[in-house]
Amino acid sequence: MNVTVFGAGYVGLVSGACLADGGNSVICLDTDPRRIDLLEAGQMPIYEPGLQEVIARNRAAGRLRFTSDSPSAVAHGEVIFITVGTPQAEDGSADLSQVLSAADSIGRWMQGFKLVVTKSTVPVGTGERIRTAIADALQARNLPHGPQAFAVASNPEFLKEGAALEDFMRPDRIVIGTEPGPDGERARTLLQRLYAPFNRVQDRVLLMDLKAAEMTKYASNAMLATRISFMNELANLAAGAGIDIEQVRKGMGADPRIGYGFLYPGTGYGGSCFPKDVRALIRTASVHGSHLRVLEAVEAVNEAQKHILVQKIAARFGSNLRGLLFGLWGLAFKPNTDDMREAPSRIVIRALLESGALVMAHDPVAMRQAKAALAHDFAGRISLLDRLRYADTPVACTENADALVIATDWQAFKSPDFDALKKAMRQPVIFDGRNLYDPAIRQLGFEYHAIGR
Repeated sequence: MNVTVFGAGYVGLVSGACLADGGNSVICLDTDPRRIDLLEAGQMPIYEPGLQEVIARNRAAGRLRFTSDSPSAVAHGEVIFITVGTPQAEDGSADLSQVLSAADSIGRWMQGFKLVVTKSTVPVGTGERIRTAIADALQARNLPHGPQAFAVASNPEFLKEGAALEDFMRPDRIVIGTEPGPDGERARTLLQRLYAPFNRVQDRVLLMDLKAAEMTKYASNAMLATRISFMNELANLAAGAGIDIEQVRKGMGADPRIGYGFLYPGTGYGGSCFPKDVRALIRTASVHGSHLRVLEAVEAVNEAQKHILVQKIAARFGSNLRGLLFGLWGLAFKPNTDDMREAPSRIVIRALLESGALVMAHDPVAMRQAKAALAHDFAGRISLLDRLRYADTPVACTENADALVIATDWQAFKSPDFDALKKAMRQPVIFDGRNLYDPAIRQLGFEYHAIGR
C-alpha cells in the first residue's frame, strides 16, 4: 500500500520505517527541511536502537522516502498517518495546532479518497476536529466533502522508547478506532490489511469507536503512571518504617492480578508521554466537569518523587555543597533513549549546582541532547553551568568524587568494579535513584542510599 506519514519525529520515523519494512511504499513528510536533509544524509535526529539500520535498509530498497513537499506526500498516500507532536499547552491540555495543521494540509492537497489516521496522542474528540478541518479545506476548494470523500480513524501508538521497533513489529495490541457506517467499515478494512504482516501469529486487532480509541491511549499511560507513583509512595513509607521495599515488591508482583510491570520504585517518571498525558487527561476531565482525583494525586506524587535524591543528598551533606564533587550516572529519563524531556536528572543537577556543588555527568547515549537541554535550563545562569562537566566514561565521573548519584538505570551501570569505584572516589557514597545494587554493597565499605531499601 502507499502510505504517507505526517511528521518525521519519534513516532513517525518508527512507524514509517516499520511499515516500509512490511513491504509498503512510505513517504515521511516533515515541515522542517533540516530534519529531512539529515535523514536524506543517512543520519538520525533521534536515538532508538536498530532504527537507523531499518531506515537504511528500506531507503536502499526504494520503499522509504523523506520529503518536505506536502502536495506530493499527500498525493502519494492512500493511508495518511498523522504523527506530529502534541506538546503540553499552558493550561495542561494537549496542543493540537500541529495535528490540525496537518489535517488542513491534507484537505488542501488531497485528490480522491484518503484514509486519515491519527497516531499522535490526542484528546477525546480530536477525530471530529480533524474531520472538520479537512472538510473546511475541501469546501474552500469547492470540492465535495461528504462522507465518501475521506475517512478518519484513530490508531494510537503503544511504543516504548528503547524498544519501539519490537513493539511495532510484534505488538501486544493494535487499536483501531473508526466512525460508524460504510465510512468506518472502509477504514477498518484498509487498516486491517495494512497491519496484516504484523498480526499473523495471533489476532491483536481491537476494533472500537474512534473516541474510545483516543481515550485508550491516555487511559493506558495513566494506569502505568499510577503504578509508578503508587510504588514510590510505598517505597518512601518503607524507608521510614525500616522495611526493604524490594521484598515487598516481589511479594506484590507474585500475585498474577498485579504482576511486576511498572512496580519499580525510583525518582519518578519522565519523558515525552506520561507527564503530559496524565495532565492532558486531568484537563479533559475538567472540561467535562469532572475531577480525576486519583490522577491528580499521581501527578503530585511524581513531582515530589523527582526531588527524593536531592532530599537524601541534603540530609547527608547539608544544604551547602560548595567544594563537593558529585559524579552523575545517567541523564536520559530512561535507558536506551536520548530523550531528556522531564528527566529527573535535570532536577538533581539543578539542585546540586544551586547548592554550590561541582557535577561530573555521563550518559552512554544522551550527552548531546543533555547538553542542549541543560543549556536551556540554565539560560542566563552561566556561572552555574560552568560547574557542570561531562565525562566520556562512567569511571571518569567518579574520580575524586564525594558521592556518586545514579539517575538512569543503563545496563552499563548495573555491575561496576566496586573495588575500582571505591578507590577512585574521595568518599565512597552512592545515591542510587534506580535501586541498581543490593544494599549488601555496604559491606564493601560503601555508604549506600537507595529508594526504600
